[in-house]
Amino acid sequence: MDKKIEKGTVIVTNEVIDYAEGGVVSKEFVRTNTGTLTLFAFDEGQGLSEHSAPFDATVQVIDGEAEIKIDGVAHIVKAGEMIIMPANHPHALFAHKRFKMLLTMIRG
Repeated sequence: MDKKIEKGTVIVTNEVIDYAEGGVVSKEFVRTNTGTLTLFAFDEGQGLSEHSAPFDATVQVIDGEAEIKIDGVAHIVKAGEMIIMPANHPHALFAHKRFKMLLTMIRG
């Protein structure tokens, strides 16, 4: 589904992005000098390797379940839950099951 995301309208985040078999799909819908909002859909077995960012990043799981490691500690986050990955700390994501998330990054 490739809907254009319009400001000032209600967005059903779970319907804006689809899963891709064996892949990761992302759709950035806000980018400013101070941050970004990006939707992701991870198929089972997919993930993001360990990395860090110079600012806090918030993950809100909107479908499924994710394993998010921060400083090597695993956290299971399910639909309706969120976690903040602190700036300059290594983190990684892995989909034991399919999941969708909204990633919010705000530069400080």
